[in-house]
Amino acid sequence: MISRNDQIGQLFIIGYPDKIPTSVFLDFLKETQPGGVILFENNCSTHQVTEESIALIKAQYRDSIPFIAIDQEGGRVCRLRGAPAEYRAASDYARDGNTERYAEDYGRAAVYMESLGINLNLGPVADISLNSADGCLDGRTFGDKPEQVAEFVRTSVRVSREKRMLSCLKHFPGLGAATQDPHSELATAEYGIVLWEQREMIPFLAGVEAGTDLIMTTHMKLPAIDDQIVTGSSKIISEMIRQVIGFEGPIITDELAMKGADSLGHIGERTVKAFNAGHDLLLFGENLDLAMEAYEYFLSAFNRGEIDRQSVARSLNRIAGTKFRLAGSIV
Repeated sequence: MISRNDQIGQLFIIGYPDKIPTSVFLDFLKETQPGGVILFENNCSTHQVTEESIALIKAQYRDSIPFIAIDQEGGRVCRLRGAPAEYRAASDYARDGNTERYAEDYGRAAVYMESLGINLNLGPVADISLNSADGCLDGRTFGDKPEQVAEFVRTSVRVSREKRMLSCLKHFPGLGAATQDPHSELATAEYGIVLWEQREMIPFLAGVEAGTDLIMTTHMKLPAIDDQIVTGSSKIISEMIRQVIGFEGPIITDELAMKGADSLGHIGERTVKAFNAGHDLLLFGENLDLAMEAYEYFLSAFNRGEIDRQSVARSLNRIAGTKFRLAGSIV
């Protein structure tokens, strides 16, 4: 029997809005044992605060290691500011194609993050810069050519593994051709499966072959591939991720409170639809109330039989397998 406190919570990664974890947040961690916590810039006001908060978070866990996740991509998407954690934007490295300099800079940041207790960097960005109007990805991509992006993605995954940091490719199946920002609305793109295989797939496949630990999807719609948005598309997740590129690790949603996911329903319904589509981890940002509401809805749906128990067991195994690597060396 899957228990409330020790297992269902493992499917969630959540954040908190305050500078330091509150007693409400810590109590929720202790009760539900979520899969992990994501840190934002507000939680990382100083490196000392970050380290102390991570220690508090880890102290709430009984038998499992939590993911301590962060978006430390470089450039404007750095939650930790200042040396040695902060480094340049992906687009800066892409201009001269210098993967060695990127490896050195990112490697230094990864070592430092690991020393603070962070174990999962939600990167690299595997999107290709295909639309200059896409402000969401401004500065965040490694170029406009699939092969160059793939080379940087391979480098990033390799460095992460060398420095004991888990990596996560994003934003599957490829956000670069969209104009809309899924933070504020549903993103759309017109490419079909053939063009995807010739373009967007290349960096993701490179990252999988290099040994990435997770893949993150995005809230977008690809009408030429499926009527469902990616977050709720079993076709895209089960076929394109699991079968075409052969990824066997955990698949994580992008932040489920984003406006781009509105078509999936209220916050609780989003968790059920995203999980039933094939995701293993359900990501929430700084709104703790929404995460708590979503957890309770998901748990109730599970108990009502709306979520397949074998699917939950498979997801828990994928998560546990990834966490097992954190207990030893990431190689």
